[in-house]
Amino acid sequence: MIGQWQQQYGERIDAALRQALDRLDSLAPTLRDAMEYGLLQGGKRVRPMLVYATAGLTPDADEQAQDAAAAAIECIHAYSLIHDDLPAMDNDDLRRGKPTVHKAFDEATAILAGDALQTLAFELLSDAAGALPAERKLQLVRELATASGYRGMCGGQALDIYHEGKPVERATLERIHRHKTGALIRAAVRLGALCSPTMQEAELAALSRYAEAIGLAFQVQDDILDITASTATLGKTQGKDEIQQKSTYPALLGLDGARELARQLHRDALAALAGLPCNTDTLEAFAHYIVQREY
Repeated sequence: MIGQWQQQYGERIDAALRQALDRLDSLAPTLRDAMEYGLLQGGKRVRPMLVYATAGLTPDADEQAQDAAAAAIECIHAYSLIHDDLPAMDNDDLRRGKPTVHKAFDEATAILAGDALQTLAFELLSDAAGALPAERKLQLVRELATASGYRGMCGGQALDIYHEGKPVERATLERIHRHKTGALIRAAVRLGALCSPTMQEAELAALSRYAEAIGLAFQVQDDILDITASTATLGKTQGKDEIQQKSTYPALLGLDGARELARQLHRDALAALAGLPCNTDTLEAFAHYIVQREY
């Protein structure tokens, strides 16, 4: 099921991203090329697909808002990867099996490409006219901003860097990853829900619980794959977490303990969906995919 979604909605999100880049003029061609390289060189597209999957729960979700939200969150994700790979951060040479942006271009261009993709995300959201009321559009912008910044992904990344090489308790590790990785996944689900003008608060709360569970499960599975998968399969350097002395779930709980945690989070995600008055098959399939994926 997820394979079908990746094909169907992968083409849709790539078209939306291509259209966004094509609207950029010739002011700085090398910067534009670096943005395209970091944004369109593949990837699982989990976050934009979660936007579409959640929006699909209701028949009145605005199509233009869905495309804008999906493209915006992928721009944020791509910017975060470009910056994560920089020498000052994870100092990585490979991303998705290709040279990282700072290797393919240069460090300054990579920094600017990440900055430009971040701001492009909010340009896309604010330009999406659609049929949504202004207040709901403001909610979309606020949702993505909060998930991306100090109270979300950036704050989690800062905690992760601070704790490198230091022993951490499980609560601290969870706090890191609920922000560093989980915040954007939670935002993807909530953005999709907010594309519907009739989404109710109780439904949004249940979807948020689902997203928090799969967001943490995504990171747990990432930690597991960093040990068990090859560089060729991952498309990035295998074993980098251990080299950099990062705090991970296998390091804290052991490999078997990390796998059991992923299974528990999967159960939590399904339980959160159980009370929703709509067909949640696709979101359930995403929960399965996240804990079973091999890269």
